[in-house]
Amino acid sequence: MKHLRHPSHNRIVSLAPNVSSILLALGAGRDLVGVSRWCKDVVRVGKRPTVGDCWKLDVAEVMRLRPTLVIGSVPFAPETVAKLLAQPVAFLAINPRSLTDIEDNIRTLGSAVNRGGAAELLIRRMRAGFAAVRRGAATERKSARPKLYCEAWPNPRISSPPWVEELVALAGGTLVVPTGQRVTDEQVAAANPEIIILAWAAAGARAKAATALRNPVWKNVSAVKNRCVVVIRDELLNTPGPPLVRGAQELRRAIQRCASETTKALRAKRD
Repeated sequence: MKHLRHPSHNRIVSLAPNVSSILLALGAGRDLVGVSRWCKDVVRVGKRPTVGDCWKLDVAEVMRLRPTLVIGSVPFAPETVAKLLAQPVAFLAINPRSLTDIEDNIRTLGSAVNRGGAAELLIRRMRAGFAAVRRGAATERKSARPKLYCEAWPNPRISSPPWVEELVALAGGTLVVPTGQRVTDEQVAAANPEIIILAWAAAGARAKAATALRNPVWKNVSAVKNRCVVVIRDELLNTPGPPLVRGAQELRRAIQRCASETTKALRAKRD
């Protein structure tokens, strides 16, 4: 990473929604002069010019915004990063994999925009939100923690990012399929999740539960048999920043709802 200077006024181009969400939460909107094409789906970016992302972009389009700092986040395309590094501008790349990493990213961005205090405040607010979700799940017996499979993309099938495992745990569940990987239908079926969460990247709330319910390989999976397939807006699980608090809350609601539906189904069978 090139040396980061701290001018009185940055001109930052964000190439990822999590970067934009963090910067705006820190009150650094004045510094943000360009955003990725996906940012508007996650956070209010107003009329700021949009560019591509770390996977695909027109570098000349970025440089026309006269940035002093370009910030990107996973996923990265090596050739795109190489083009950015060849430009006369500082480039900061972040690669979070855990909630701790995300806190570190917030501190890094806070330092870059001279808002260290705001960064610590944001971290405390997020921790408080997560703690509230954890308290809500604390009354559940550990043995009753439902098994979940969370999906970020259907074809090829890709499981949700690594930090989602932590969100599921604090919401009262257990992930049973490895995170951030290509997985097979058979692998999910063997894990037999009780709840399937669909949060398809860049799809908002448009993931289709019917695709899971109609999957012949999953016909004996508990989540499918009990129709516990839940769509969560993708940015709430796939944006490693402030939106994850709402993501944890939505996971908790999904677990509660499916537990209630499963209980009703069992009672109906007994009756």
